[in-house]
Amino acid sequence: MHPPITGTAAGVPFTALPPAGEGPAPLVVSWHMLDAPRSDAAFAAALPMNDLPAWRVHLGMPMCGARMVDGSTDAVLELVRKDPLMSFLYPFVRQATEEFPAALAAIRAQLPVDDGPIGVLGGSLGGAVALRILADTETPVFAGAVVNAAIRMRSVVDLFPGDYPYDTESEKAVDSLDFVTEAGTIAGRAPLLVVSGELDHPALRADAFDLVEALGERSELLSIPGLAHPLAEEPGIEPAPQLPLAREVDAGLTAWFRRHLTGP
Repeated sequence: MHPPITGTAAGVPFTALPPAGEGPAPLVVSWHMLDAPRSDAAFAAALPMNDLPAWRVHLGMPMCGARMVDGSTDAVLELVRKDPLMSFLYPFVRQATEEFPAALAAIRAQLPVDDGPIGVLGGSLGGAVALRILADTETPVFAGAVVNAAIRMRSVVDLFPGDYPYDTESEKAVDSLDFVTEAGTIAGRAPLLVVSGELDHPALRADAFDLVEALGERSELLSIPGLAHPLAEEPGIEPAPQLPLAREVDAGLTAWFRRHLTGP
């Protein structure tokens, strides 16, 4: 097993895990959670997919990992306090999506990945990024997967204390991140694995079921008994030993992407 490769791609920090073989290989790109594991390096340790014959390149979300302000999450928490939707959730997903094309080009320039369709993977808020790549871009994708994902951003906003004061702008923003309504587009782009912990937030779990139902035969649900929302222990910034429940998720993701790499 090769050691991780770290670097930046068009300003986006990444942790890359090479496949065992030599020569160009397919690429799977991920976006991590904002819960633990909350950095690209920690997400790579939680879900390494070591048996997958593909490059796994885990991208850093805005203001996380190497992009933390003053080496802490305090700046992110301040954005949450200011406005959880318009200062935090929506702009993070938007930035991660907008910076991806240049990051992908830089990854292909730096690493021996092939030029075919990619796999996309996202956890929690990173799941919204992966879904937005499927719903709103033309990047060729051979398969996607999300884990305890932010499928309807309105459900995520409801997890924060108090009643959120929606206005015209924030209503438009939150509705643009409702991927159940985008199921037709997503189904036409790539097959999707939806991983849901049985102990995840009930609203997020309900959204996972709704998305799978809306996608129909182009999706599968992988339900993980005993799994809550996080995939790693706090603080979740540095790489840590893989937890047993994360190992179950990892095995499911590896089987899913391997199946679609080799075809039916």
